[in-house]
Amino acid sequence: MSDKLDPLTRKILEVTQHGIEFTHSPFKKIAEETGLSEQDIVDRLKEMQRQGIIRRFGASIGHRTIGITANAMCIWNVPDERVEDVGKVMSNFSEVTHCYERPRYPDWPYNLFTMVHSYSKEDCEEIAGKIADAIGIYEYRLLFSEHEFKKTGVRL
Repeated sequence: MSDKLDPLTRKILEVTQHGIEFTHSPFKKIAEETGLSEQDIVDRLKEMQRQGIIRRFGASIGHRTIGITANAMCIWNVPDERVEDVGKVMSNFSEVTHCYERPRYPDWPYNLFTMVHSYSKEDCEEIAGKIADAIGIYEYRLLFSEHEFKKTGVRL
C-alpha cells in the first residue's frame, strides 16, 4: 500500500511512525516538517483513518517503564463453535490488550490467545480466573514474559 500513497501522506506517516512528542503541541514538529498547519495534520490523520490507511492514532505505553512488569499470554482451549462469542467477552476486559484466534495442532489444543498485563504474576492469574469465570472455560495456561526484546509498530 505504501507505494500508492501520495507524497504528503507518505511524509506524514514517515514522520509519525516513530512516535510524536508528549507536549502541549504534539503536532507542531510534524507541521513544521511537512509545511502544513497543526490542524491540517490532525485533519489529514483523521482522513487517513477514515480511508483505512491507518486504523487508529493513539498512545503506546511502555508497560515496563511504568511498573507493569507481569505480562502473560493466556492460551485457551475454546470449543470452535464458541470462539467468536468467547473472543468478544475476553476482549471486553480492560486488562486484555490482544485477543486473537490461532490454529490448533495435534500436540497443541489451544486456539484462543489473550495478552494481559499487570503489576504481578498473581494479578495476571487473578485476571485469567475472572475471564475463565466469565466464559465458563477453565482449560487454559499462562505463559509469562521473561524479557522484552523489541516493541515497535509497523514501519514504512
